[in-house]
Amino acid sequence: MASNLTPAFAYTVLYVKDVTRSVAFYAKAFGYSVRRLDESHRHPSPAVSDQPVEVCFAYQDVDTAYKRAVENGAEAVSEPEDKEWGQKVGYVRDIDGIVVRLGSYVQAPKKD
Repeated sequence: MASNLTPAFAYTVLYVKDVTRSVAFYAKAFGYSVRRLDESHRHPSPAVSDQPVEVCFAYQDVDTAYKRAVENGAEAVSEPEDKEWGQKVGYVRDIDGIVVRLGSYVQAPKKD
């Protein structure tokens, strides 16, 4: 049985200051392990690297995932709240200032 704190994640490229430190942070704060590191040492153009990045993780238990992230060094941006589209979403920033969205799986909106 999967843990309520095991994220669902697709794919994102992050350009960070300290790769080793960032990999350790993501493992501890979000329970996520890196599958592949690019060792090419190529750098993106300024136009690409200055663009905002939002990493999105989906959890069964958003509140606990948010708490764990903050307790392990993530900066709280907005606590999890129920959205009108049927998803619970909270935001934090990682140690490099990248916005990380912690959300539940999307549910059908409740009818009144």
